[in-house]
Amino acid sequence: MSEQSRPEVIPSEVSEPRPGPRKESTMVTVVYVLYLVSFLTAITAIAGLIIAYIKRGEGDAVSDSHFTYQIRTFWIGLLFAVVGMLTAPIMIGFLILLFLVVWLLVRCIKGLLANNDDRAIEQPETWLW
Repeated sequence: MSEQSRPEVIPSEVSEPRPGPRKESTMVTVVYVLYLVSFLTAITAIAGLIIAYIKRGEGDAVSDSHFTYQIRTFWIGLLFAVVGMLTAPIMIGFLILLFLVVWLLVRCIKGLLANNDDRAIEQPETWLW
């Protein structure tokens, strides 16, 4: 058969499958909620930290960025809390603790919104927002 007599093969229009829900999306949300509930009872933050450590590396890249962000949120927040408590007698600690509350709220809300939109945390290792 000559090349001219071969029928032209036209690839069919195959749409790429839409990605389904991320496997760890729910656990990411659970950790953020546990961190927010830690304003009432601090033990929930420890539970969230444990979940984040266990789940990091098991899921997709988006979830892993959230878990890294959550782990760093816990440890950096603990550092701010200790410094705030130690400096509370000289009054600067209250400003540090107030900053901690705002900082934690912003990080958790930012993370929840990004997770809801299936977006990764752009800089999961940042100290700020």
